[in-house]
Amino acid sequence: MTTTHPAAEHDPRPAGVDAPAVPSAARRLLDVLRRVPALTLIGMIRAYQSVISPMTGPTCKYYPSCSQYALTAVRRHGALRGTGLALWRLLRCNPWSLGGVDDVPPARHTH
Repeated sequence: MTTTHPAAEHDPRPAGVDAPAVPSAARRLLDVLRRVPALTLIGMIRAYQSVISPMTGPTCKYYPSCSQYALTAVRRHGALRGTGLALWRLLRCNPWSLGGVDDVPPARHTH
């Protein structure tokens, strides 16, 4: 004899339809937690821009400045890829570089 849970007998979903994997409140919490690294990096960049950068003056040979590039990259691409783009930009900002306009690439769209 098999026994079933009483709630399973009165499940209004059709057979074969599973419950949502994550409730909406938990999904929102996960979304916030995923943004924490990017928000932390943005806060660090903004602190640099408001405290340290004014002491050094305009020294970047690129437009936008390296810190503004990093800020845009993290906002547009997230913490991981944005940090990678910002680090690549910092490596290119050297005495042998010609500088110039260097915009952050557009975000990749997945379908």
